[in-house]
Amino acid sequence: MNDHIVRATAADTGIRAFACTTKNLVEKARQAHNTSPVVTAALGRLLSAGAMMGSMLKGEKDLLTLQMKGDGPVKGLVVTADPRGCVKGYAHVPDVILPANAVGKLDVGGAVGKGYLSVIKDMGLKEPYVGQTELQTGEIAEDLTYYFAVSEQIPSCVGLGVLMERDNTVRQAGGFIVQLMPFTEESIILRLEENLKKIPSVTAMLDGGDSPERMLERVLEGLEPKVTDTLPCRFQCNCDKTRVERALISLGRKELQDMIDEGREIEVNCHFCARDYLFTVEELQKLYQRAGG
Repeated sequence: MNDHIVRATAADTGIRAFACTTKNLVEKARQAHNTSPVVTAALGRLLSAGAMMGSMLKGEKDLLTLQMKGDGPVKGLVVTADPRGCVKGYAHVPDVILPANAVGKLDVGGAVGKGYLSVIKDMGLKEPYVGQTELQTGEIAEDLTYYFAVSEQIPSCVGLGVLMERDNTVRQAGGFIVQLMPFTEESIILRLEENLKKIPSVTAMLDGGDSPERMLERVLEGLEPKVTDTLPCRFQCNCDKTRVERALISLGRKELQDMIDEGREIEVNCHFCARDYLFTVEELQKLYQRAGG
């Protein structure tokens, strides 16, 4: 099944919902960053959420950034997404190894720890929108549910999951976000709550062959869900050598001169996709000339 996001409404537009399958993009992130299983699960959950939340953006050039900072060994996670289903991200410490949690699952909450979730929306205004809430569990889905309720005042339910193979590759990944509009009737809320109690986990549904469309059918059973849009999603970084050159120039002539004086090529690494860019002394000298000032 190709990675994609489904957008839907239900209960006569009283509910809006999103679901995704993201196995391939999470596996690509795992390969790029060589993440351990627990970090793959943590980053994969946040990438899935980022892809769905990115699809909520209105403007073509809008950008969403999710930052989790915690006192656990992974230190933090960063994910950036756009409205077209492109998402990228990284973990501060990618190789954390932890024992399973009390229910025998990957201990994402233990890896993340206590801290804060920041949601940054750059919509082309003077200042980006920034919402910040305290992490509730570090398990990510619950933390985003809390964020939506507290920071955006939108009652929501978030389900996220990543299932690993024995060889530590990604077997399944994806999730859903269901949000109640202000005028939603109490009977609809009760039906949704009953549905959520009955459904298995996200990874169990995906591993059983459910598509994102089918997941939403199960979550929104009896509420007349209607798919409004489907879009592909992928792990994609927009870095290139030109962007890295601009970043180096922005450091200023003194920093560039110090690099030149060392007399050897330098390597610049992109946090988001782990790609390396090499610059020779001659290339640094050209950047020094372009820096001016």
